[in-house]
Amino acid sequence: MISRVLGLVRDAVVANLLGASAAADVFLFANRIPNFLRRLFAEGAFAQAFVPVLSEIKEQQGDDKVKLFVAQAAGTLGTILLVVTIVGVIASPVIAALFGTGWFIDWWQGGPDAEKFELASSLLKFTFPYLFFVSLVALSGAVMNVYNRFAVAAFTPVLLNVSIISCAILLHDKFSVGAYSLAIGVFVGGVVQLLFQLPFLYRAKMLARPRWAWQDENVKKVRKLMLPALFGVSISQINLLLDTMIASLLMTGSIAWLYYSDRLIEFPLGLFGIGIATVILPALSKLHSSKKNSDFQHTLDWGVRFVIFLGLPAMIGLMIISPLIITVLFDHGAFKEDSVDHVKAVSLGVVAYSVGLVSFMLIKVLAPGFYARQDTKTPVRIGIITLVLNMVFNIILAPFIGYLGLALATSLSASCNAFLLYRQLKKENVYQFSSMSIRFTVKCFVASIVMGAVTWFVSSYYYWATWAFAEQVVLLIALVVLAGVSYFAMLFLMGVRLNTIKSVAITESN
Repeated sequence: MISRVLGLVRDAVVANLLGASAAADVFLFANRIPNFLRRLFAEGAFAQAFVPVLSEIKEQQGDDKVKLFVAQAAGTLGTILLVVTIVGVIASPVIAALFGTGWFIDWWQGGPDAEKFELASSLLKFTFPYLFFVSLVALSGAVMNVYNRFAVAAFTPVLLNVSIISCAILLHDKFSVGAYSLAIGVFVGGVVQLLFQLPFLYRAKMLARPRWAWQDENVKKVRKLMLPALFGVSISQINLLLDTMIASLLMTGSIAWLYYSDRLIEFPLGLFGIGIATVILPALSKLHSSKKNSDFQHTLDWGVRFVIFLGLPAMIGLMIISPLIITVLFDHGAFKEDSVDHVKAVSLGVVAYSVGLVSFMLIKVLAPGFYARQDTKTPVRIGIITLVLNMVFNIILAPFIGYLGLALATSLSASCNAFLLYRQLKKENVYQFSSMSIRFTVKCFVASIVMGAVTWFVSSYYYWATWAFAEQVVLLIALVVLAGVSYFAMLFLMGVRLNTIKSVAITESN
């Protein structure tokens, strides 16, 4: 929660400093590429391959073997990432040309957007090294999670947000383009996050000198699992990167609008979806190693039920009050100076992304059902189908509704991804949506509709656009409280109790 709140504060600082200008487009572009690779190498494919193997070693061979394996994984992954980072910094103009195609064409032809390409090449030299540091942070966090120490890894992203905010405030006057201060903040954030985690690894007796072990049996096992997962688990990130490429061909502001829209969606997704996935993967891996198939299915069902419980009201709530949220968070400074109605543009993007919010969250829960069983090939096959669908949706929608088409295409492809993951789990007799969860979903849907109607009625009663900032904040807090009270009250009236949500814990304890 602290990390996500500070993430919104960080985005408010970015909006205040850069607005939805060309510099904002370029910084968000330069920051997205290493973040994409981070999720591909670290939090995505590596974590999904590393955690099941680590859990298996812990259960079967003990802590000494775990410590050796961590040293081997750190040395092997660290060396590869160091090479990738050096190449990325040197080849930043090539990367900028590859993923910012529209800007490169303008630069080549001497068009009005030529400066965007040059700025992107420069900023990537600061942001790309973040990949190296944060990937090792993700490895450390995975180790702590396997030992049920979730707080350290969960808190670490707070330091990135603090670094970016601090550099933005302290350094923005030092550069003619404020985006440089933000890029430096990303670099500093990566270093600080890694240094923060080392003492905790030491206290857990898991800090050892990294060693190269490319041919080690367990490292080879991770490699084998990781290669297909490189594509499969990060399919949503690939979709976002393709959206960025297409958005660079659209009007100025498109990348920024998509980014700010995505950031609002990332708040509930990161808080609930990724939070549940972080906890559920080690649990599922342990259950699979212990061959407790019934508990495995109960745990997955709980994860799905929890996602629906929180995802449905978040989806409808964001659709209704996103204009007020955007006004409170972003409508200041450079964001407000432009004549373009950025609030409306971003709020429409939020609506388009919200369509797929529950699906985004379900993917985070269903995919570990494969990775915990060391099956990374099935998500790859589904991921390829989803990627193709996303591009088809992009081609169909983007020419007519621009950046909104990109956001909506991402939501539709995510829904297809979630459905195909569930269908395969059911086909393999690993997981099937329980009758209790079906009834629970219907109740959550009805309660969310009632909540949405109440919130919309109250919010539409006031013309808050001309209000002072403090008044808008008070109204936003009041609407959030009203939404929560109406949602939970409606669930209570329909017979939903706390044990319905906690039932997996009851099952495990028995």
